Amino acid sequence: MHGEYKVPGGKLVVVDLDVEGGELRNTRVAGDFFLEPDEALDAINGALNGAPADTNAPGLAARIEAALPEGTVMYGLTSEGIGVAVRRALAHATDWTDYDWQLIHEGPQPPALHMALDEVLTQEVAAGRRPPTLRVWEWASPSVIIGSFQSLANEVDAQGAARHGIDVVRRISGGGAMFVEPGNTITYSLSVPDALVQGLSFQDSYAYLDDWVLGALADMGIKAWYQPLNDIATDAGKIAGAAQKRTVAPGGGPGAVLHHVTMSYDI
Repeated sequence: MHGEYKVPGGKLVVVDLDVEGGELRNTRVAGDFFLEPDEALDAINGALNGAPADTNAPGLAARIEAALPEGTVMYGLTSEGIGVAVRRALAHATDWTDYDWQLIHEGPQPPALHMALDEVLTQEVAAGRRPPTLRVWEWASPSVIIGSFQSLANEVDAQGAARHGIDVVRRISGGGAMFVEPGNTITYSLSVPDALVQGLSFQDSYAYLDDWVLGALADMGIKAWYQPLNDIATDAGKIAGAAQKRTVAPGGGPGAVLHHVTMSYDI
C-alpha cells in the first residue's frame, strides 16, 4: 500500500506498507523532508511496524513520538503528518496527479446559478460521471451568500439588501455569510472524488485542498498560509475563507467533496 501527504507548510511524506494479521508491516517512510539524526528514520519505521491497522493518525503519531531518539529534529516533517500518510495508504487515497482535471471558467453568472452549479457538478463527480473539476466563478451582481445552517433573519437585512440591489442566496456548505461583488472577488470551487481526501480529518482536508493556491499566491509574491479551521491569511489578516460539503451519490457512487473558496481583494 502506498500513501502520500504534504505537510501543510512543509514537505512531502511518502509511506509504503503492508498489512499482515491486522498489523502494519514492512513500513517504509520516505520524502523530501529533513531529519536528524539518521537513526530517527529507523525509529519511526520501527514504531509503525506492529501497530494495529485501525490505529488513527493521532495514535500513530504518539507511537512515533515515544520512539524518537532524544534530540531528534524534524524539519518539514511532523509525527502527525506521518500518521496521516499512513492512514491515506490504508484508505487507498488518491493524489492530485492521478486525475485528468477539467477547468471551467465562464463569463459572469447570477449568484443563484453559481450555487446550483456547485451542487450539480459535485453530484456528477460523486456519481463518477465527470472528472474532478476546478471552476472559477465570475459574479454578475453583488450578493450576500449565507451558509447552509445560518438564519436569514439573523444574518441579513433583507429589505436593505433589496434596496441596494443585492441578491441573497444560500449555499449548500456550512460557514458564515459573505459579501461579494463583480470585479472585486475571486471565487473558485473544487469538486473532487472523496478518494482524494481519504485518510484526512476534516481539518486536514481543508489544509490539503488549499495548499495549491498557497503555492500560487507565493509565486505572485504573496506570503499566505492556512489558518485553521477554514481561512487563508497573510500578515495583513484574513484574505479568504473556505467551506466544504460532502456528497454521496444516489445508488452508491464513489462520493465527492465540494471545497469552495472566496477571496475578497478590493471591497
